[in-house]
Amino acid sequence: MLRPEPGERVLEIGPGVGYYTLEMAEWVGPEGTVEIFDLQQEFLDHTGGRAAERGLANVVPTQGDATALSYEDDSVDAVVLTAVLGEIPDPVAALREIARVLRPSGRLVVGELFGDPHFTTQAALRREAAEAGLAWQEHSGNWFGYFARLAPQ
Repeated sequence: MLRPEPGERVLEIGPGVGYYTLEMAEWVGPEGTVEIFDLQQEFLDHTGGRAAERGLANVVPTQGDATALSYEDDSVDAVVLTAVLGEIPDPVAALREIARVLRPSGRLVVGELFGDPHFTTQAALRREAAEAGLAWQEHSGNWFGYFARLAPQ
């Protein structure tokens, strides 16, 4: 769903322990960047440490709130949220911020898995994304586990 290209700037919101981070950093290569953004510094430290152990210097941590991203408008090629959107108290505000920082040709990939206490259904994601100015492009999976790709309208 992400289809990363070498040299891209990818923003992962809520990386947790970096399950996807390190592979994304390898995909974009040393000329690209994976910005990891989390409310909790512990996750940023853990994931940054794992990246350093693997010799990846293109993982850049930033602590903050997803409803107030500290990135310039139209500055990110892709944003990734995996099992995170439902944890954000105001998901529409976060999606608006994502739409703001995405380049016009950018994309947002949201992954969800039923069983997560903060699971966001596809219907809820479609509704919230539309309200935030993001258009549904495609998805993979089914009602209880999916990745969806969205883009700025």
